[in-house]
Amino acid sequence: MAEVEDSTAKKVYDLVIFGATGFTGQYVVEEVARIADEEAGLTWAIAGRTMSKLQKVLQEASKQTGKELEEIPIIIASVENADSLTEMCKQAKVVLNCVGPYRFFGEQMVRACVENGTHHVDISGEPQFLERMQLDYHENAKKNGAYIVGTCGFDSIPADMGVTFTRDKFDGDLNSVEAYVDFKSGPEGAGVHYGTWHSAIYGLAHSGELGALRKRLYKTPVPKSKHRPPKRSVVFYSKDVDNWCLPFPGSDKSVVNRTQKFNYEVLKERPLYFNAYFRMPSIFSTILLMIFAIMFGIMTKFSFGVKLLEKYPRFFSGGKFSHEGPTRKQVAGGSFSMTFVGEGYSNKLENLDEQHTEKPDKKIITKVTGPEAGYIATPICMVQAALVILKEADKLPEGGGVLTPAAAFAKTSLIERLDKHNVKFQVL
Repeated sequence: MAEVEDSTAKKVYDLVIFGATGFTGQYVVEEVARIADEEAGLTWAIAGRTMSKLQKVLQEASKQTGKELEEIPIIIASVENADSLTEMCKQAKVVLNCVGPYRFFGEQMVRACVENGTHHVDISGEPQFLERMQLDYHENAKKNGAYIVGTCGFDSIPADMGVTFTRDKFDGDLNSVEAYVDFKSGPEGAGVHYGTWHSAIYGLAHSGELGALRKRLYKTPVPKSKHRPPKRSVVFYSKDVDNWCLPFPGSDKSVVNRTQKFNYEVLKERPLYFNAYFRMPSIFSTILLMIFAIMFGIMTKFSFGVKLLEKYPRFFSGGKFSHEGPTRKQVAGGSFSMTFVGEGYSNKLENLDEQHTEKPDKKIITKVTGPEAGYIATPICMVQAALVILKEADKLPEGGGVLTPAAAFAKTSLIERLDKHNVKFQVL
């Protein structure tokens, strides 16, 4: 495999974890510590604002992994100090950016990486941020040879790479994919850190920004088949997964649609339809989640409601979200699955501009499974994505740019790497 050259060849560290003192950042540090021995000669450092807190991160990571980490370098950097970000980027081949919400703190790091030819992965699930970064930085990233790849955690590697996996396993022309997400918790229950809650509040509060962004992003519509997937009601029962279902509000649909645009325009591949849904255990839980979603949506439209949601996350989420985040036992007991139901045509058309006249006549079902989504699977996905950028430059899209995971990694070994680290892809 080819090593990254040119803009990163003289840099000191292969990976730098920025925001290591954050809740998710701690887990990312631990994941890098676990896999470092697998990657011969890997050099890495952690970065953040406060030396004492960063030292505690290494101490905790050493305790959790059994690795000796006292000699891991520490870089002091802050989004409030552009010079510190520049100095960090001059030392890093790939920055793993864990500082969110990204709508507030993400662009500073992206800009520094682009200007210094440093590669960047993040774990944002915020469509407004992701799409704006593509609009504002794609050309300069290509000019400087920097790969800027967002949503490299549970949002949205399982979905985006899962669709790519499904397409690659389908014998014919795949027309549509519906993804069904399921989360399981252990006996200790489940929890989510406040950072995710905070991002969701502002993402929904400013969802109106997406229309103008997408007019700029999708100036030329991507042609798709006239055979659209079934139009689902807000609540519906799926026989394919034997569950009541609701629309999944994450970034997956936005990310997969951007990948389809890239596939059509750059790779000359046929685009497909995509939708994502929650699998619910019962109609009662479905109704409860709908009530919560309606309440949450209304409150984000008013500044007073936003302040209440920010101040009392545990109360308004029924105890699921908190400033403390989940316990180690809660994280260890969690898991996720994402089932993909694809439909398409047995006959494969070579001309992209030619559309099928016959109805889809073939189905495929695939599945991605893994450990707890937010703090185990997310670090696994993020770290493996960074390593692929580092080690497989010859298999990435030429030149760099602001890319989705599947646009960046479709031709790489990322799926094989994830399989080895307990995020499994399979055909059912």
